[in-house]
Amino acid sequence: MTDDATRGGAWVSLFSGGKDSSWALYRALESGLPVERLLTVHTTGDSYMYHVPETELAGLAAESIGIPLVEVEPDDFRAADAVDSAAQGDAELEPMEAALRDLDADLSVAGVTAGAVESEYQTSRIEAMCDRLGIDLFAPLWQRDPMTLAEEMLDAGFEVTILQVAAAGLDESWLGRSLDRDALADLADLHDEYGVHVLGEGGEFETFVTNGPHMDRGIELEYDTEWSGNRGRIRVTDARLD
Repeated sequence: MTDDATRGGAWVSLFSGGKDSSWALYRALESGLPVERLLTVHTTGDSYMYHVPETELAGLAAESIGIPLVEVEPDDFRAADAVDSAAQGDAELEPMEAALRDLDADLSVAGVTAGAVESEYQTSRIEAMCDRLGIDLFAPLWQRDPMTLAEEMLDAGFEVTILQVAAAGLDESWLGRSLDRDALADLADLHDEYGVHVLGEGGEFETFVTNGPHMDRGIELEYDTEWSGNRGRIRVTDARLD
């Protein structure tokens, strides 16, 4: 795994439209890596490996970015029979690996980008996949300070909307909230009080990047909110490019 651009050839960005995968893509493009495809895995329920809410928005983001998107649909996603979290993570990775093998046949894939920050569970599996495929992994967020990363995203011009929350201290008012400097200050307080990760790395919250320097047009969202118990999400009713 590297946080530097080390190899030429075609690159694929593992992409959900969320802030972390978008930042990995942005940094790859800044570093001169020729990213020729984005790859999104859609899921139908909770996932150990993937960003879950509103992954259908990735298509709009890809259109704004100007890089073709490859989508792995729910019918191709089979992890329901896994007996534990380790087995589920391995099963969840299979459709991504299959898609990358197909892309490699067409593009001769040199590597993938990933937005993992601290998750050994996810990163170890992606590293092992890359080893099997004989490709590199570009992971510019890996083991970086979360607050520093968040501030770098804002400094670069990322506009980020919170789609889902599931952690103590994150109430319904966070749904649809912009991840701006005021929100970061509040998250820092919630980290001190409840242990909430500033970037939501443990699944505390999920996001979508509506604009950034790697995008030609911003994305406008209209949505309803859903809340149940101690978690909630937005349901996008309309999304369009500015």
